[in-house]
Amino acid sequence: MEKGKIMDDTEIRICGIEALNKVLGPVAALRFLTLLHRESTDYVEVSRRLYEGQTIDEIFGRAKKQWKE
Repeated sequence: MEKGKIMDDTEIRICGIEALNKVLGPVAALRFLTLLHRESTDYVEVSRRLYEGQTIDEIFGRAKKQWKE
């Protein structure tokens, strides 16, 4: 992917699946995707873990940088 290019949803899915395959291998990647699809996800908890230790200004700064690219 070109630096600075905004990916559409399909490109994000493809890159994500490729990354899972590379790190986990195809069997474990498929199991992981199946687990995500089967179980409900607590997106509040995911967000807490994702942004833990970061300030609002840091998060907003990264988002603002992405908007410009």
